[in-house]
Amino acid sequence: MRVIAKSTLKKFWEEPTYNDAQGAIESWYEEAIKAHWRSPQDVKAQYGNASICGNNRVVFNIARNKYRLIVEIQYQAGIVWIKFIGTHAQYDKIKVENINEY
Repeated sequence: MRVIAKSTLKKFWEEPTYNDAQGAIESWYEEAIKAHWRSPQDVKAQYGNASICGNNRVVFNIARNKYRLIVEIQYQAGIVWIKFIGTHAQYDKIKVENINEY
């Protein structure tokens, strides 16, 4: 998959408050760019705890569920757009289907 944009993820983990997320985010990124997700079922097969949401959104738990990563996946095009990464408290304040922060 093509992940847009790694710079968004890097910007997040470079914040001193969130630097503990770097390893987990980099692992997710490496797995995502090697993936061939053609459907939400493919994502669930690889990430059983991922939440499939409306508007082609998927929520991943990062760093043992400390952070949440929301992406939009265009399966046919093979593109994953980063829409949000943050803490659970930040995640609780947004609507997954509508977030378009990044």
